[in-house]
Amino acid sequence: MTLPVAPSTLILTLLLGIGLLFFVKASVKERIQQERFRAMQSAETLLRELQQYFTSRAYKIVSSNPDQNQITFEGQVRPSWFLAILLTLLTIIGLLCLALVLSMITPIPQPWFLGLVALAPIAGIFYWKGAGRTEQVSLKLDFTDPSAPQPLSIITVTGHRDELALLKQAFDLKPLEAVS
Repeated sequence: MTLPVAPSTLILTLLLGIGLLFFVKASVKERIQQERFRAMQSAETLLRELQQYFTSRAYKIVSSNPDQNQITFEGQVRPSWFLAILLTLLTIIGLLCLALVLSMITPIPQPWFLGLVALAPIAGIFYWKGAGRTEQVSLKLDFTDPSAPQPLSIITVTGHRDELALLKQAFDLKPLEAVS
């Protein structure tokens, strides 16, 4: 039995499958950013506190240049079980939908349509292998004004965007553009 909406449903299902494919692919993408912040602390105090902060988060110092006030930390990022399971479940649902649409379109449903669901764990494995990686965070103290009544430090941080967000919260850092 051929339904008039079956071909359009197949096209929409394939488009959703492409979207799912790009979602799975984006789950392992590196999101490195560079931001500049101002902090109301002296340079020495700020660098010492930042070093303690990253050490407590299981980062290690891989390079240090005291002349330029620059430190690079390195840490291992572990994949998330939740995200691996979520991606696998979304892929199962997507492949079940594709199997349903294919069985509606063909006059004789094929048993291998449901076999497509066996491919779903590939999404979780792809994420698991790609998300576990070593990441670096670089800190560079660009400017310190010791003559100011209150110490002001300007720091440039390069790292993963989630790490930058946590750093902003932990130290109450203000973006440099907010300085007037």
